[in-house]
Amino acid sequence: MKLVLQNIKELVQVENKARQWVAGAEMAKLATIKDAYLIIKDEWIEDFGEMKNLNPDAFDDDDLIMEIDCRGKMVFPCYCDSHTHLVFPASRETEFVDKIKGLSYEEIARRGGGILNSALRMESISEDELFEQSMARINEIISTGTGAVEIKSGYGLSTASELKMLRVTERLKMNTPVKIVSTFLGAHAIPAEYREKRGQYIDLLINEMIPVVASEQLADYIDVFCDKGFFTVEETEQILMAGMKYGLRPKLHANELALSGGVQAGVKYNALSVDHLEFMGDAEIAALQGTETMPTVLPGAAFFLNLKLSPVRKMIDAGLPVALASDYNPGSSPSGNMNFVQSLGCIRYQMLPEEALNATTINTAYAMGISDTHGSIARGKQANVFITKEIPSYAFIPYSFGFNPVETVILNGEII
Repeated sequence: MKLVLQNIKELVQVENKARQWVAGAEMAKLATIKDAYLIIKDEWIEDFGEMKNLNPDAFDDDDLIMEIDCRGKMVFPCYCDSHTHLVFPASRETEFVDKIKGLSYEEIARRGGGILNSALRMESISEDELFEQSMARINEIISTGTGAVEIKSGYGLSTASELKMLRVTERLKMNTPVKIVSTFLGAHAIPAEYREKRGQYIDLLINEMIPVVASEQLADYIDVFCDKGFFTVEETEQILMAGMKYGLRPKLHANELALSGGVQAGVKYNALSVDHLEFMGDAEIAALQGTETMPTVLPGAAFFLNLKLSPVRKMIDAGLPVALASDYNPGSSPSGNMNFVQSLGCIRYQMLPEEALNATTINTAYAMGISDTHGSIARGKQANVFITKEIPSYAFIPYSFGFNPVETVILNGEII
């Protein structure tokens, strides 16, 4: 089967030679082709270029061909959302009201809210119901242009509930066209019953949860919330080393609430990404330079919680790559809309539209470990693209916050 997208107003984020990520000044550059075509064969991108160079031989008689006229419309690679908690049991709008009344994130957590609230609800929800709720969220993010997503556990905080979340994620992998990677985040918080015996919970993580997760091949990565009021650097290192013994590469929640040492711990253990990064000093930026660790900022969480902003401009000017992800979760970022994430990147972090697009496609693909196949339009990559409605330019996407520019989504070469 061939799809031939013709008369594309502008084909965005094209690469003749695929890159792993984009960093520093290169983030402000974006390759596009105006009046373009794109040929998709089966699941893969076969060719692209200017319409005037479209080869009639591309229309091979042996292939079933569908032509799509994209006149006035633009085509983008689908977003890669490299940090979500999309599998959760219920919304938490009552805590939203508490925040309006002036309670802090830490105060809500101490009252049994936050992560512990979701963990309590996770115990009682059935796996089937959790799957159905999560599938609805998957369909929601597809409709706004996301074609790949990382999903973390962490609302279980017991062996049975963590496994429930991870098994639901596996079911999602098998029942949706979206590319999904899975991360074990049993170290998301200390359960209430272990508050006075933290060491016992860490032992449970290391000696029971991680071996079972690994033996059932339920996770691609391991994560720890290394921050003030959650896990210390020493505890984080213990947990990461245990996961690494089972082949789970680290990803890290770091420096959302304080200069926690999480960035340095992530670099030390070659984390694929360190995420949040509201608190970043010169030492943290220097630690990331020359490493394989992707700094990932979560604008939705900072917006929703009214946190200080990560110094994105300073990081880019220092030559670092930056990724932007949604942090879709019920407590601190109840949205998986990556178009809005781009808007926040431009409006609140002073990113150029080109930088925001690089940060939500190629750089987030790297932060998921899939930049070889996703995150840009390149020959041989997975055919995950979306066609916009008629829009004037790619800058219109972050400019028009709240508007969904996506008209058609193509995943794995099939129109969704």
